Amino acid sequence: MSQSKVVAAVEIGTSKVAVLLGRFSEDNKLSIIGHSVCLARGIKKGVIENLPLASDCVHAALQAAESKASTRIDEVYLALTGQHLEGTQNFGNATIRDAKGIVKGVDVDQAISDAKRRELPETRSYIHYIRNHFELDGIPVYNPIERQGSRLEVSYWTVHADTEMIKNYLRIFGGYDIKVRDIVISSVAAASILLEQGEKDLGALVIDIGGGTTDWALFHNGYIIRTGVIAVGGDHITNDLSVGLRTGRTRAEKIKVEHGRAYYKSEDKNEKVWLIGDFTIGDKEFPKAAVTRIIEARVKEIFEIIKSELKREDLLKSSEIASGVVLTGGASKLDGIAKVAEDVLGLEVRSADIEAGFDADLRKPEYTTVIGLLRYALTGDEEESENKETTNLIGGILEWFIGGKEPKYSTSKY
Repeated sequence: MSQSKVVAAVEIGTSKVAVLLGRFSEDNKLSIIGHSVCLARGIKKGVIENLPLASDCVHAALQAAESKASTRIDEVYLALTGQHLEGTQNFGNATIRDAKGIVKGVDVDQAISDAKRRELPETRSYIHYIRNHFELDGIPVYNPIERQGSRLEVSYWTVHADTEMIKNYLRIFGGYDIKVRDIVISSVAAASILLEQGEKDLGALVIDIGGGTTDWALFHNGYIIRTGVIAVGGDHITNDLSVGLRTGRTRAEKIKVEHGRAYYKSEDKNEKVWLIGDFTIGDKEFPKAAVTRIIEARVKEIFEIIKSELKREDLLKSSEIASGVVLTGGASKLDGIAKVAEDVLGLEVRSADIEAGFDADLRKPEYTTVIGLLRYALTGDEEESENKETTNLIGGILEWFIGGKEPKYSTSKY
């Protein structure tokens, strides 16, 4: 990547739009040169419901970041979430052609091609092929080249999205005359910055709790083997409080932040919480139990849904998730949320810890995704290789958007 190129990592969430600008030196050193955040509009649960409103908000965030950095953005890496994202496991195999059974590159290419042969309807587009493991005669191997065997197999976790929704996101940036270089699902972006390779090897679950959605990614033996999105997040907790306490969302959010806890304790019934706190007309008090019981129900729901999805495929095994769970996202700051996650999932849970080297105001869980996007931008520009953790397949749509030609949705070229 050219030293003069400025990359923007952009996350368009339900509650906020975050932009982080980075410049990469020739020796692959990352410099953060600007950032901005604005309240999101026109977005719900990761879906653009009002394109003009969403565009205005994103454009304002881009302009603010450029102004702070006194520079122009060259290209964007965009995070994607929403329940329109779906994942499937694809398998491919090849019979070893060499008379002595020595695996060659052509055998690996054949197995990979076989795994990627599945085509999608025109309404769907691939976002990622995430390679998992190779197996040679049923035995897992990291690199099968020059090993001996008769049958090679490979598996991929593939993620695809609603094509029209992707186009809407691209239209936002087209209105700002800026190129979207790549699209990365939020869970992959967040995981890239939170886990060391040893933790991925031992198995880990990353859960990113945002405003309108919760994204998760499961690692096993160093690979992402599953990802998921559920349409429940921190905004739903605020909504529940608003209804339960019969107050507006702004006050409900304030109560959640100042007095909220993710689980109920018996002493909460004796503690009082003031609605406004200034003892003026209209202010009132109620038991803290009313707050914590409401929050606990919604927080438990988030982790119960993830638990159900993992157990359905027999993936919730503590021995295979030895590094435990890492919580991130703005809603993960809620007091006591790690305890609830531990109780529901039966795994060790910790909060995200962003590595040193970033300003204090960026080392917060709500910035995990955009920081991870910049990390992805750095590694994603390296030489294309099947040893990469992810391979992004959105290029066809990006070429359509930039060139003005409708994309073809056959995956045969991959």
